[in-house]
Amino acid sequence: MEFSRNFMITFPVLFLCFSLAYGQVSSPKAAMRATLTPAPAPAPGPAYVNLAYLLSVAGPYQTFLNYLESTELIDTFQKQANNSDQGITIFVPKDDAFKALKKPSLSNLSDDQLKSVILFHALPKYYALADFNALSSKVPASTLAGGQFTLGFTDDSGTVRLDSGWSKTKVTSAVHSTDPVAIYQVDKVLLPEAVFGTDIPPTPAPAPATDISPSADTPSAAESKENGSSAKSDNSSSSAHRIMNSDIRTWLVLAVLGGWMAMLF
Repeated sequence: MEFSRNFMITFPVLFLCFSLAYGQVSSPKAAMRATLTPAPAPAPGPAYVNLAYLLSVAGPYQTFLNYLESTELIDTFQKQANNSDQGITIFVPKDDAFKALKKPSLSNLSDDQLKSVILFHALPKYYALADFNALSSKVPASTLAGGQFTLGFTDDSGTVRLDSGWSKTKVTSAVHSTDPVAIYQVDKVLLPEAVFGTDIPPTPAPAPATDISPSADTPSAAESKENGSSAKSDNSSSSAHRIMNSDIRTWLVLAVLGGWMAMLF
């Protein structure tokens, strides 16, 4: 009886001690499992933008693209677009803008000057159209050409205007505007003072309007023709009346003389 009593007292105590010891051994494993929860996957980055392809299909920008490729600056633009945290903003002139560029000409520039002109058409940061309102109140913005190659901006009731010193132009359309790449069409080639100097020729005054003489089909010309014709016809008819009156008087005189002669003889 005493043995049974001791066994019944000892067994629960041993069982309790064993349970506590097992819990202490297994709890670090549970904690380890809790700390190994996988982290969420990172958000996908912006899609890659192929600038050469975009410019070739988006509009008449082949001349600008040719300059990018011939100067090997397409790689510089591409790295800024997809391999930087800031992105890129490009102002691309249409082909007609390069054709209209007579003086100064890009053909007389050195290789380094030409590269500076092309880099001058890009900002090393992505700007949506709405961002230019704040940018216009700041100092001129730096371009990819760096240093003194800066552009001035003004926001005229939603119209973005650019001033390079030599060129005053505006954004006429948005070709592509999704972070990290913005491409805007401008109607002139951007010419930096750092390349072409500060002796900027004055803007030629518009040609005065010339008076255009009315054509033969206009009402005034028709009226003058009709008036001339009527005047001629009136002159002709009056001349005919004078001739007829003169003939009648002549016949009357001859008739009277003939009567007198008959009476005398």
